[in-house]
Amino acid sequence: MMTTRITHFETHDIRFPTSLTGDGTDAMNTDCDYSSAYVTIYTDSGLIGHGMTFTIGRGTDIVCHAIRELAGRLVGRDPESFFENMGKAWDWMCSDSQLRWIGPEKGVIHLATAAVNNALWDMFARARGKPLWKLIVDMTPEELVNATAFRYITDVLTREEALAMLKAKEAGKREREALVTNIGYPAYITSAGWLGYSDEKVSRLTKEAIASGFNHFKMKVGADFKDDLRRGKMIRSIIDDPANYPSGFKDSSSPELAGKNAGPTGAVLMIDANQVWDVPQAIEYVTGLAEIKPWFIEEPTAPDDALGHAAIRRALKPYGIGVATGEHAHNRIMFKQLFQAEAIDVCQIDSCRLAGVSEVLSVLLMAAKFGVPVCPHAGGVGLCEYVIHLSLIDYVAISGTMERNVLEFADHLHEHFPYRCTMNERGRYNVPSNPKEGYSIEMYKESIAEFEWPNGSYWVGLRGGKVLST
Repeated sequence: MMTTRITHFETHDIRFPTSLTGDGTDAMNTDCDYSSAYVTIYTDSGLIGHGMTFTIGRGTDIVCHAIRELAGRLVGRDPESFFENMGKAWDWMCSDSQLRWIGPEKGVIHLATAAVNNALWDMFARARGKPLWKLIVDMTPEELVNATAFRYITDVLTREEALAMLKAKEAGKREREALVTNIGYPAYITSAGWLGYSDEKVSRLTKEAIASGFNHFKMKVGADFKDDLRRGKMIRSIIDDPANYPSGFKDSSSPELAGKNAGPTGAVLMIDANQVWDVPQAIEYVTGLAEIKPWFIEEPTAPDDALGHAAIRRALKPYGIGVATGEHAHNRIMFKQLFQAEAIDVCQIDSCRLAGVSEVLSVLLMAAKFGVPVCPHAGGVGLCEYVIHLSLIDYVAISGTMERNVLEFADHLHEHFPYRCTMNERGRYNVPSNPKEGYSIEMYKESIAEFEWPNGSYWVGLRGGKVLST
């Protein structure tokens, strides 16, 4: 049989003008143009792999430069040699000493590694004719352990412990897979609560979300306390009103809502500060918002401050408010420290802040060991398409539970993906099922041509036909 070789790759700096509509706005990020540093890896057999990392505009070109440096190392290699042991492949991808120096394992180089590693996983899933989540849950425990990045975390999780955890969950895998395929994976909605939206728009979108089956809602906070309290009360008045649930609502005393400060309709509110506060500010601000009864405060302070998050968590515990973070936790070591410090109630992995699937697996395993529910971040282009796979892997193969988990959903830009995520009438993610979709991140060529920076047709049109030199 002929050996397949990786022949070349393409990168694209793709930027969508979401700042014009206020999509993605929060207290820290006030003018987001949702963007993708995108890569496609080609082989001489026709097999391809797509990957991307999420950015918000300026700087996407810098990530693309780093992707080119990393992807160039794959050219000439047999992809099957990577597929045999994706954990070793991940270690090798991170091993170039000169590129590692500009991290290490954080920042631009780590974002770029995520795009390339995710593209390799996409290629692997396509080669086996399975969606990514199915590829991984069908692995034996030994194969899944071999696909995971373990360096620097063996003081809290050894390969042997991980193997025992996975074997313990083997018995119920098929039943869990059948259940989630039937009912979908639970979700919460963010796109009703962006900071730049008017009250009218927030109110309308919240009511539409209720009608779509959602019962977990997130709003952005941190720019103005009085305004946050007012908006929080407004959202609470909508989601707690039985009249807005003509088809009925959840029992607020059900086990899946325990400890979430659910209102009389079983609705849950979460708040997200996107890192704007120092530790004392966070404690004072959030205690002031206790009357709107949030389940958790997300990213209350600097994402690298594990002990700061632990202090905030201790201070808020008497108020019944938890702490969530992870969207900007730059690697598995950061998560290890958050778990060790008992700093978080909710683990929010990001599919491309962590350096691809192999590193995500290490965090899912640690979260399962520490008993922390995983509710991935997905507010950005392509992220919903990515993370449904990760939550399915967590539920079916690793933690074995989805009762208290909710996966973020933001209703933006899905039309640019042929294998876009979809929701059912219960406000849950449908399970990806197309054997050709891989990691679901392939983007339409027409979308790339329109929104590539700086000379995609949209951007050229915005400049009155002027093409910029690159």
